[in-house]
Amino acid sequence: MTDFLDYQVVVIGSGFGGQAAAINLKKQGIQDFVILERRDFAGGTWLQNRYPGAAVDVQSPLYSLSSMPYQWTQMFVTQPELAEYTQAVFNTFNLHPHVKLNQEVVDAQWHEQSQRWHITIKGCPSITARFIINATGPLSMPVIPNFPGKDNFTGTSFHTNNWPDNISLKDKKVAIIGSGASAAQVIPAIVDDVASLAVFQRSAHWIIPRPDIKFPKWAQQLLGIKWVYGLLRHAIYWGLETRVIGFKYSKRVLNLFAGAPARRQLNKQITDPELRQQLTPDFTIGCKRIILSNTYYPAMSRNHVSLFTQDNGIKQITPTGIETADGTSLALDVIIYSTGYDATDGLISYPVTGQNGQQLRHVWSDYPRAYLGTCVPDFPNYFIVTGPNTGIGHTSAIFVIEAQMHYIMQAINYVIEHNQSSIQPTKTAETRYTDMVHKEMERTVWHTGGCNSWYKSASGKVIAMFPGFSFVFKRMCKRFKLSDHNIQ
Repeated sequence: MTDFLDYQVVVIGSGFGGQAAAINLKKQGIQDFVILERRDFAGGTWLQNRYPGAAVDVQSPLYSLSSMPYQWTQMFVTQPELAEYTQAVFNTFNLHPHVKLNQEVVDAQWHEQSQRWHITIKGCPSITARFIINATGPLSMPVIPNFPGKDNFTGTSFHTNNWPDNISLKDKKVAIIGSGASAAQVIPAIVDDVASLAVFQRSAHWIIPRPDIKFPKWAQQLLGIKWVYGLLRHAIYWGLETRVIGFKYSKRVLNLFAGAPARRQLNKQITDPELRQQLTPDFTIGCKRIILSNTYYPAMSRNHVSLFTQDNGIKQITPTGIETADGTSLALDVIIYSTGYDATDGLISYPVTGQNGQQLRHVWSDYPRAYLGTCVPDFPNYFIVTGPNTGIGHTSAIFVIEAQMHYIMQAINYVIEHNQSSIQPTKTAETRYTDMVHKEMERTVWHTGGCNSWYKSASGKVIAMFPGFSFVFKRMCKRFKLSDHNIQ
């Protein structure tokens, strides 16, 4: 790895996307790269999100890098074990020497004369790079709505993404704003500690049982055998892949295998008719992210838990708590924001300037779009991991990340091996791909399910999700089409 401030490749972000990029670069024989991490630790989401109850909602043997099997202790592991796995990845592939911490990228500009990206880093010298792989991730920019009086609260407040170390909620009066995936994990984890818990729900979510199992020691040992691990991965993968049939092709299948279990669990665990009505979504299951939990409804049924729906939401935040729309004043010690992320319009947090002064935010002013969800015309040698329409609602996001790596490595290798300067998709190829994605999207529950989710951008288009089978996306990424690119 060079000591100079010019690199063959700069990887921005050290989560699973950045790790996959680094591993694949090393496999290609490319050692001249650096991983820039804005935090003071490397590892991404599963080291950042330390809130109580944090856990993965995809089976662990599949939610892992294909080149890094692991002897998991349970099917759906919790954050501490995912953090251990992340560190094992860094150690196994010797990635730490490539990482620079406290490196917040604030600007990236393509210089035509040098055919290099010039990257500005907050408080540090600028660097240059031939290629950029942006792996900052779609769930890295937490959002807190600007509630009236938000800054006047004198108690403790924070986003679940920034859970304070060593905070105690014992006998505290707590409010949690939001009822999505993170809140559904936090609420059962803290309900026994708090004196009272007020839950502010913008909309109810569909929840299905979490089919978790603990792996006994003998099963963990079997997971250490590569072919056994691979067999289990394939079984889980193809089982999950069938969900696309419900999400896109058959409402009957969707209701049979998702809607019916969700309703059964709701009816069984919530006996109070009024509360059950408040917790019943008004949209088709799958339109928003489906939550896996066996403990959320029992937690919401506790006597010291109060549910506030959109009809009686937050009027303002006061110095001592929250005032609701009907004038109720809640005295609070702690406010927890579980209000999500800017995962569509705010996909890339820093300005990116391509050829002829093109600004990525201007190109994306209508909605974010990219060829294979990975690269954009007029932005040479710039690749986006988990870019527009690469999210997946039925299987492991890591599968999609590794599919993108097939394409990214082919593109980079072509430029290097043919002694070229740059590669970018043609506008025709990007338009054809984007039009296909949004035409296919019209058939999915994310488009027709009657909800307004974070999957959509301000334009109303579904930007977060890929509208089909993940193996189709992988096949497209592996079939590198030279004619779809401008190469100089």
